[in-house]
Amino acid sequence: MSPRLPQPELSSPRLRLREVHANDAPALFAIHSHPQVMRYWSYPAWTELAQAEQKIADIQRQRRELDILIYAIADADSDRLIGSSAVFHIDPEQARAEIGYSLHPDWQGRGLASEALRLILDYLFKQHGLRRIEADIDPRNLPSCRLVERLGFVREGLFRQRWDVNDEICDSAMYGLLRQDFRL
Repeated sequence: MSPRLPQPELSSPRLRLREVHANDAPALFAIHSHPQVMRYWSYPAWTELAQAEQKIADIQRQRRELDILIYAIADADSDRLIGSSAVFHIDPEQARAEIGYSLHPDWQGRGLASEALRLILDYLFKQHGLRRIEADIDPRNLPSCRLVERLGFVREGLFRQRWDVNDEICDSAMYGLLRQDFRL
């Protein structure tokens, strides 16, 4: 069975955004096992490669069964996975969706997450006709907050004590981006 929602490859001179492949498991594990990356996520860092392999199987199943887009953010030259982004809770009737993203620390600080998100957001607004994209960010994750704000997202609220991760209660800052506010 093929994916329910088409997911064309997106690219820039530095990045290739593509489907996640089984051979991406080691690189995905390197991201999701890294304490710095997972510090503000809603689940703890992975401890075994099998978790990445299971996640890829889950991604492939979700792509067949749900209207969801899950991009491997890959280096354009080597095609090595350096991050990922998911677009989920896509609601065509309400013209909205949610987005999440991660990038390995070795690749952070170069504008690559911003570049990847710009490609995805531009695609969602132009090709899917979405009006609104939302992001749920731990308010302590200041680099992520600044990233979405540079793209035009506005902090619209705070959900107190929303997540319990590793016995730590965490808040969620809710950000929204309207098509007319998107800074390409």
